[in-house]
Amino acid sequence: MQGIVPVAADLVRRDMEVSGAEGPLPARLYLAGVPATKRDTLVVFFHGGGFVGGSIDEADDFLAHLVSADRAQVALSAGYTLASVKPFPAAVEDAHALLLWAKKNKSKLSWNGKRLVVAGIEAGANLAAVVSLMSRDRGGPPLAGQVLIMPMLDPALSTCSMREMPVCRDKAAIADKVADTCAAGYRGYLPNAADRSHPYASPLQSSRLKNLPPALILSAEDDPLRDEAEQYGAKLIKCGITTTVKRLPPPPLEQPGGRNDCACVFALTEIAAFIRGVDGTETPPA
Repeated sequence: MQGIVPVAADLVRRDMEVSGAEGPLPARLYLAGVPATKRDTLVVFFHGGGFVGGSIDEADDFLAHLVSADRAQVALSAGYTLASVKPFPAAVEDAHALLLWAKKNKSKLSWNGKRLVVAGIEAGANLAAVVSLMSRDRGGPPLAGQVLIMPMLDPALSTCSMREMPVCRDKAAIADKVADTCAAGYRGYLPNAADRSHPYASPLQSSRLKNLPPALILSAEDDPLRDEAEQYGAKLIKCGITTTVKRLPPPPLEQPGGRNDCACVFALTEIAAFIRGVDGTETPPA
């Protein structure tokens, strides 16, 4: 992959079980170098799949390159309960329980506990945003940063980019498919219509966005999720949260894993720099 660092020859991938809200969850640990060495930063990554699908395998290449770019960090690709098994709030409760587990099991992760960053793509970015709210509301664990890649943040699907298709017929068909997939995912994840306005389901609609960790929010050209990503970034900035919002080139939406590849190829350097730049300062209570 042009323009990014190669995967480290000594990269370690280790499959493991972690504790969710109601039981064990699959996870995969990534680190470069001797596993016994403790790193300053743990990046917990939540996969996409519209809440109803996906797995920890999807971000394998991305996280391998991310850790290879900075040996001071370790990454954990985290599973969560899919909506086909149990709908909201099971996934977000898993996400928060996982962070608490990580803080208690630093040695298993070769992490010294200094900085904890959450990240995710699409539905996983929703979980990363929401778990930032939950950690603030529940008094921890403290987060140093949040990375939201093409996030699903608006169950109402009400933004202009979600409703307006591109001019190009082929791109319009692909975007329409993405919009339909998002709608189907929300129907599975939020079968109770009243939950769609809950801030832990729709962070874009939350009126309490102060005292959150710094954020890097990546949208993409020609992506129906673009507007909600940028609107959320604007709301965070208005609330005084240090936030960087950037549009990526059009992702290959029609290809499996296209969004993860887009982030890996075009935004890896920026994501790695953001993570290196977080200082680990605890966000104050709400």
